[in-house]
Amino acid sequence: MKSKQKVIVVGAGIGGLTTAALLAKRGYEVIVYDLAAIADGCASTFKRRGFIFDVGATQVAGLESGGIHDRIFRELEIELPEATYCDPACAVFLPNEREPINIWRDRLKWKAERQKQFPNSEPFWNFLEDLFWRSWRFQSRDPILPPRNVWDAWQLVKALRIDTLATVPYTFSTVGDALRGFGLAKDLRLRTFLDLQLKLYSQVNAEETALLYAATALAVSQAPLGLFHLKGSMQVLSDRLIESIKRDGGKVLMQHQVTEIKEKRGVKVTNLRSQEIFWDEADHVVANVTVNNFVQLLGDQIPKGYAKRVANLKPASVAFVAYLAVDRAAIPENCPPHLQLLESGDKPHSLFVSVSKEGDGRAPEGKATIIASEFTDAFVWYGGEDYQVLKKRFTERAIAQLSEYFLLNEQTIIHVEAATPQTFARYTGRDRGIVGGVGMRVSTFAPFGFANRTPLKNIWLVGDSTHPGEGTAGVSYSAMTVVRQIEQSH
Repeated sequence: MKSKQKVIVVGAGIGGLTTAALLAKRGYEVIVYDLAAIADGCASTFKRRGFIFDVGATQVAGLESGGIHDRIFRELEIELPEATYCDPACAVFLPNEREPINIWRDRLKWKAERQKQFPNSEPFWNFLEDLFWRSWRFQSRDPILPPRNVWDAWQLVKALRIDTLATVPYTFSTVGDALRGFGLAKDLRLRTFLDLQLKLYSQVNAEETALLYAATALAVSQAPLGLFHLKGSMQVLSDRLIESIKRDGGKVLMQHQVTEIKEKRGVKVTNLRSQEIFWDEADHVVANVTVNNFVQLLGDQIPKGYAKRVANLKPASVAFVAYLAVDRAAIPENCPPHLQLLESGDKPHSLFVSVSKEGDGRAPEGKATIIASEFTDAFVWYGGEDYQVLKKRFTERAIAQLSEYFLLNEQTIIHVEAATPQTFARYTGRDRGIVGGVGMRVSTFAPFGFANRTPLKNIWLVGDSTHPGEGTAGVSYSAMTVVRQIEQSH
C-alpha cells in the first residue's frame, strides 16, 4: 500500500469517482473537485414533481459476475446496486415498420431474430462474434492501451495470446469494410440498423466505426453479459462510490471548479459558493474530463503535437434530450425499457428512448418517465438561431415522433423538460456539451487512441476520451488502468 501520496481528481463523473475510490482504498490521500452541485456528470439525475430522471446514461454494462463494476465493487468492499437485465436490450424501429428488431439477451433467441430480420447475414454475425470473444478474453487480462512506456508495453504483451493475434489484421478495419467483405454492402436495411446501434456506442456510423470496437459493442448485451436497468436511478453508482471514498478518508468537493492544471504546482480551484480561488498541490493529478477540456486546462504546457491532434479531431457528438413525466396509460403494454425510433424522410433523425419500469423508483405508482435523446450537431446550438426557438422546435419534434409509439396528449403528459448541448456544457463543464467521447474510429481506438498516461509527468487522463471508450463500464476500466499506472510509477 502506498501511504499518503496525494492525488487530486478533477471531475466527479463515474471515471473520476472510481479512480478516487480505488486509490483511497489503497491508502492514498484523495480529493475530488467538480464544478457541479451533484456528482456523476452525464450519468447523474434530477427530480421533478415526484419523478426521477436520468440525465444522460440510462443503462449499465459490467454488473455481471466478473464484470468491471463487479470487480471494482468487490475490491472496494461495497455492494452492487440492485438491477435487472434489459431484455430486449433495445427494440429498434426502422422507418415505416410496425414491428421492431428486438435485441434479445439470450444468444440463440437473438440469433433467430437477426436471421429473420437480415437473411443471408449470418456469416457476418458469426465473424463479429468470433472477434468479440477473442477481444473480450484479451481485454479481461487488463492490457494497457495505448502503451506509453516499457511497463505499459509489458502489460500489453502479457495479455496477448495466440487467439488474440487473429484479431490483429482487423486493427485497421471498419464495420463498413466487413460488410463489403461479406457481400452485404448494399443491404440498406442491415446497414441502417448497424448505423443506429453503433451511433449509440461509438458515436459514429458503421462506415467509420472501428471493427474491433463494434464487435464488442454489438455483443455486450447478450448472455453471459448484458445491459442492466438500475433500481432507483443511475445516481446509485456514484452515491456508493462517494460513500467508499469518504469511508477511506477521501474528500469529494462539489461546486469547486478547476481552471488550471500545472505540472509542478497542482490545480487552481475556484470555490463557486464563496468565489475563493486557491492552488492545491498533489503528487498526481487525474483529469476526468474530455480531451478537449484537458488541453484547455493545461494551456501552453501541453506539447504542440498533442494539442494539434486534439484540434484536428472530427467534431464529437452532442445531444438534445427530452424528459417526459407521463401517466402509465401512455405506455404501450409490454413496452421494452429501451427503444430506437427512426423516422423516414430525406433527413431522418433517430431517438434513443428509455422508459421507466413500474416500481423501479423513478416514478410514482401508475406513472412513468420517458427520456428521448438524439444526437445533433454542435454548430446548430452555437450558431445564430434563437436558442429558445431552437429548443422549442426540437422538443415539439421529439414529442411528435414519440407520439407515433406512445399515447401522448394533454391527459397523459404531466411534465416536459429538455436539455441541450448548452445545458450539458453548463452543468458538466464538458466542452460544448460533448457526450460519449471522441468517437470510436480506427484513428482513435485502442493502439491509436488517447492514453491515460499523458505527456506530462504524473498528470493522467481518465474517462471516455481514453480506451476503451464511453459508458460507465468503459470509463471504469479507464479508471482501473490509471490506478495501476499510478501505483507502478513510484
